[in-house]
Amino acid sequence: MAIHSRETHGNASIGWLRASVLGANDGLISTSSLVVGVAAAHAERGAIVLTAVAGLVAGALSMAAGEYVSVASQADTEAADRGKEGRELATDPEYERAELAGIYVERGLTPELAQQVADQLTAHDALGAHLRDELGYTEVSRARPLQAASASAASFALGALPPLLLALSLPLERMHDALPAATVGLLALLGATAARLGGASMLRGALRVSLWGAGAMLGTALIGRLFDARV
Repeated sequence: MAIHSRETHGNASIGWLRASVLGANDGLISTSSLVVGVAAAHAERGAIVLTAVAGLVAGALSMAAGEYVSVASQADTEAADRGKEGRELATDPEYERAELAGIYVERGLTPELAQQVADQLTAHDALGAHLRDELGYTEVSRARPLQAASASAASFALGALPPLLLALSLPLERMHDALPAATVGLLALLGATAARLGGASMLRGALRVSLWGAGAMLGTALIGRLFDARV
């Protein structure tokens, strides 16, 4: 009888969570930093809004492309390993069975029990057993390039949307202080939420992303002051 675990763990969603949090953080920080930098140069609202839109579009496409290439490379490696293990099982099944038993002995089983486990798992799904226990590949960790790229692009655009809306609505004279304050608040919320989903400290998650975001906006604000558009 199959037994289904009632427990839930953060690693079950680590793939999409990592891509989504990275995309949202990047979208919020980079777009807000761009807007703050251009606003600090006393640019007109049209230039500020155009900067935000360009940052949103370019960033979302860049995140999608980068994430797809990275995860696709991982998927290629997994496919190559799967093919190699399949060939080894076909050409030397006894050695592969002994190798599997050796892995279980190293994990604490007696040689006799390890051999029984290896025999039963080999009979059930030899390739799956080797991929999981020899190479560490599981269904949870399997590379999904399109899913990662889509999550990164969508989350970047979502993260970049608040600074764009603020650039459209805030008075120009308040842009340089109100937008950073709102961004830091949103970053803290995002960091705390991501930490909560991953089972980590919400305070630590909120603080580290907020500090990095504040530093990025401070840097672009200083650069904007060096290139005053009114000069």
